[in-house]
Amino acid sequence: MSPAEWESLCDRCGKCCVLKLEDADTGEIHYTDVACRLLDCGKACCTDYPNRREFVPDCITLSPDNLDSLTWMPQSCAYRLLHEGKPLPAWHPLVSGDPDSTNKAGMSVAGRVFPEDSVPVASIIDHITIWDADPDGREVSP
Repeated sequence: MSPAEWESLCDRCGKCCVLKLEDADTGEIHYTDVACRLLDCGKACCTDYPNRREFVPDCITLSPDNLDSLTWMPQSCAYRLLHEGKPLPAWHPLVSGDPDSTNKAGMSVAGRVFPEDSVPVASIIDHITIWDADPDGREVSP
């Protein structure tokens, strides 16, 4: 797959760009409604994608080689779905042909997240939420 084809798999939901908390006892990952400081909260897209690692060093660059270790990826993520041998959902832009279909299907965090710098670190636990849904739109645990 070419780099452009790989990048086209991203549905631009922004779920991978929200802060996550890991339960130290169980290892369970909890998603929040607090966005990475580079995420445009209204559009759910990175404001400096090509240079993001300069500003957010722990931002992960997805590749076929590291998907096994990224168990925190959203259940609805196209990279994860294809890695698990599952089809893309009907709302995915590559399937629907509509670049805004992720947002229209309610699968995007656009307009539903807080910027990282607006939430005190001690309050992030109060922002735990469930973002994910299966391809039919039912909520599932991440």
